[in-house]
Amino acid sequence: MTSPALRTGFRLALKTTCRPTVTGLENVPTEGGFIVASNHLSFLDSVIIQATMPRMVHFFAKAEYFTQSGVKGWVMKEFFESVGSIPVQRGEQAASVAALDRLVELVEDGQGVGIYPEGTRSRDGRLYRGRTGVGWLALATGVPVVPVGLIGTEQLQPPGSNGFRPRHFTVTVGEPLQFEHLGRKHPLPVRRDATAQVMDAIAVLTGQERVDEYNSSSSQA
Repeated sequence: MTSPALRTGFRLALKTTCRPTVTGLENVPTEGGFIVASNHLSFLDSVIIQATMPRMVHFFAKAEYFTQSGVKGWVMKEFFESVGSIPVQRGEQAASVAALDRLVELVEDGQGVGIYPEGTRSRDGRLYRGRTGVGWLALATGVPVVPVGLIGTEQLQPPGSNGFRPRHFTVTVGEPLQFEHLGRKHPLPVRRDATAQVMDAIAVLTGQERVDEYNSSSSQA
């Protein structure tokens, strides 16, 4: 169950400890479904976006965060459920398809969902080529895509660290992108073009160096 109070509390904690710069919130649609597409630098990116957005944004989260035992496991499960995270078993094709179907359901229900077109965190700070899931979702649903650029979030929890380090970061929300509503079945070139437009918009917001190749999960080890 989602908890506006917890989102508000986390937002206030971030403002107090990190003093982030957050701009462009007026670009988030006030009603109806929408897709947030962001670059990805930190484990904390999802909860940062969920806390700073004026409306709830549902992100995927590893299923393990919802199934661990003990008090710590209970706290993690309660937290991720409260901010609207969706458990997904990664690495399984059937689970990935089911996860996208779940995003479609939420969007068609008038809610906001979040997706990282790069697929996984960038460890070198560069912006990698976008995977076409975001293009498929945009064309399948016809709802606006809201590009988001994150800068500095990787400093909050450096790779290999479990601790939180308060640092200033920036969240910039760009103008929504609107694509034609083509339904679930549409040509791959159109999907690729939509994805490229989303990545171009994110790049403008972040100023990151572009990489014309996909980020690999193996680089996350």
